Amino acid sequence: MKVLAATTNRGKLAEIRRILTPAGIEVVSPWENLEVRETGTTFLENAYLKAEAYYRRFGLPALADDSGLVVDALEGYPGVFSSRFYALTFGGREEVTGSPDEANVRKLLRLMEGKRNRSARFVAYVVLYTGTGGFFAHGECAGTLTEKPRGKGGFGYDPVFQPIGYTKTMAELPPQEKDRISHRGLALRRLLQIIRNCKQL
Repeated sequence: MKVLAATTNRGKLAEIRRILTPAGIEVVSPWENLEVRETGTTFLENAYLKAEAYYRRFGLPALADDSGLVVDALEGYPGVFSSRFYALTFGGREEVTGSPDEANVRKLLRLMEGKRNRSARFVAYVVLYTGTGGFFAHGECAGTLTEKPRGKGGFGYDPVFQPIGYTKTMAELPPQEKDRISHRGLALRRLLQIIRNCKQL
């Protein structure tokens, strides 16, 4: 089976391929950039919007992921705004020096200064849109926020997210270990099971 990854995020694409390729699914990347406005109010809505848009543009079954970091002490923010948190008026805008990921992390750590409750969770929804409908799965990974970034692996908020039961951040874990416990890894494995059980695919 061949699916189109509805993303231009290299980190996400690498994770998707690591999990789906061994299961016999060929994951191809889009041959041109497609901007999709994420107007949904939930991760699932945004993932579905992206998957449907990529399918209609490229004509292949499209796999989209929408994911983010939910922080209890920040009323659930960044949430669905995780990739563009630096630009939100909530908590003040953060100037981008370096990458947007770095700006997001700086803003998050600034807003968390002095807060005792540092619990957070990564949430991911994945949607496979085939033209006749969509299939979805979701996964979560609970943890705490560190006070400083640690590690060079992963992307996004990985350097400041320490999963429960671990002394390392997501960015310090080997890719295979991260895939085993991550929100996206869990969601993709659940979606794989749905694909295997569905006679339409």
